[in-house]
Amino acid sequence: MTRRVFPDSADTTIPQAYDAPLGAPRDRSWVGLCMVSSIDGSTVVDGRSTELSSANDLTVLLSLRRLADVIIVGAGTVRGEGYGPPDTVGQRIGVVTASGRVDTSLPLFTSGAGFLITTNETDIAPGVDVIRAGKEIVDLRSAVARLAEIHPAPHFVQVEGGALLNGAVLDADLFDEINLTTSPLCVGGAGPRLTAGADDLAQRFDLAQMVIDDQSFVFSRWKRRR
Repeated sequence: MTRRVFPDSADTTIPQAYDAPLGAPRDRSWVGLCMVSSIDGSTVVDGRSTELSSANDLTVLLSLRRLADVIIVGAGTVRGEGYGPPDTVGQRIGVVTASGRVDTSLPLFTSGAGFLITTNETDIAPGVDVIRAGKEIVDLRSAVARLAEIHPAPHFVQVEGGALLNGAVLDADLFDEINLTTSPLCVGGAGPRLTAGADDLAQRFDLAQMVIDDQSFVFSRWKRRR
């Protein structure tokens, strides 16, 4: 059972609660983050997020993925989580790498869905779509602004980690919404926070929705105040 407790109280389902992005600007892409974390702030257990997740959390991820025109994810997360071709026809998955150390023989890339987001200086093997932005580090603001080179109508862009990528997107003030599942676990360890590497910031988000389920998972949606 899942129940919405904000902005009102009502029974709901995860697909109903995540049936659309929180906004749809006409002049740019709307950028959202989808992550799960423990009560004590870790996004992984033994290096993976799966131990923190649940069936409902997976449904959140899949619901938002179905809405996304483009998914952006770090190269380390692609390796660790085993990303493959997307289920949504026409969806593109942008893998962010400053080093270029990405195996482009993976089905993600041979399917034509995967592309790289990297710097102007990085050596990349031919045969893969690339957005180049930035000299020594990837300029994510410029890269997101150029997504129409890869997808004809990149209205909703979903970011899926890891923490360093999330921190860079936060630094660039690109997040329009954050979709956070709080797992009812404390896990200790030294796992990363939701973001890492960002400068000290004070970006304001407003709670748009909160849903809880009978396993005590909390599903919150936050919208950037601009």
